[in-house]
Amino acid sequence: MSFVYKTMKSPIGLLTLVASDKGLAGILWEHDNPERVRLTPRTEDTGNPVLLETEKQLNEYFAGKRRSFSVTLDYVGTPFQKKVWKSMLAIPFGETRSYGQLAKEIGNPKAVRAVGAANGKNPISIIGPCHRVIGASGKLTGFAGSLKAKAYLLSLEADQSNLFR
Repeated sequence: MSFVYKTMKSPIGLLTLVASDKGLAGILWEHDNPERVRLTPRTEDTGNPVLLETEKQLNEYFAGKRRSFSVTLDYVGTPFQKKVWKSMLAIPFGETRSYGQLAKEIGNPKAVRAVGAANGKNPISIIGPCHRVIGASGKLTGFAGSLKAKAYLLSLEADQSNLFR
């Protein structure tokens, strides 16, 4: 499988958007470890409709004008990872869940560490809201984009959620 990409500027750094012929396959961080998510080979395509729509929706999200995304996703991962990522997609805007809560939601309450590992391999950051997954104590835990970016995203969503209450 081959992928196309384009980059975009955001308030949390340069993002690399990656698409397959089936949909959005990745949103990667500026200083992402290339071993974390392997979506290669990639060819730059700044006119790809999926990537342009993703960029538009992300810009609306960062501007506080979007609370959900409608881009078709093409998650590349193991069946277990996809199960975790699907559960993560159900976390409402402005809310958080612990790794333990996600493990229970997928019917495997003892798989907390495996859920954490799958969360860390989430290829579609932001739209696949891995930033909404936190430690059981409420602390922000590991995040591929940096804990500063995670705090920014959670704050952005909290501020927007408060406007609608």
